[in-house]
Amino acid sequence: MTRASHPSPLHPRDGARFLFERDDQSDDLTRASYRASVFTPDQRFDYRVHMSLDGATTSTPTGTPAPEELAAKLATIATLIARAAARKQADELPPWPHRILRWRGPGRG
Repeated sequence: MTRASHPSPLHPRDGARFLFERDDQSDDLTRASYRASVFTPDQRFDYRVHMSLDGATTSTPTGTPAPEELAAKLATIATLIARAAARKQADELPPWPHRILRWRGPGRG
């Protein structure tokens, strides 16, 4: 966990932002690795996330883990990204985006 002494634009006023930045992907494009961060108004939690086209994901904190509710949302978003990658590949599109940013807050689950 990192305290936000000077909050970046990624720190929301309320809720949480989830940022995924691709580090690597397999040569056959069936797997990808992402650096992921959960931004709250005053904290940041960093993760390594591995995904595969079959929808399997693993999330490992690289520091202090996020509270359970935020970690569960991170895992859910990772699963949705992996499932979408399979659909993209079936449509002959690049399956693994370089960067994904999602916000969840009041009224947004």
